[in-house]
Amino acid sequence: MEIKILGTGCPKCKQLEKLTREALEENSINAEVKKVEDIVDIMNYGVMATPGLVINEKLVLSGRLPSKSEINKLVIENIHR
Repeated sequence: MEIKILGTGCPKCKQLEKLTREALEENSINAEVKKVEDIVDIMNYGVMATPGLVINEKLVLSGRLPSKSEINKLVIENIHR
């Protein structure tokens, strides 16, 4: 599983990375988490507002900071895609 955090380094982007890593650890899910900070790469996902969350190359969230429980749900829903 590959998860990408899309954002240029703003506080919400950093918080999304932290919450995502915590959610993965709590659910014992092994995933590679990458930060994507290049604005062109971010726009290639169709994201106009950060932060963004991409799971296995599928954009699942953008423009807001989700709760950890929402991240858990998104990860579990997209774990086998």
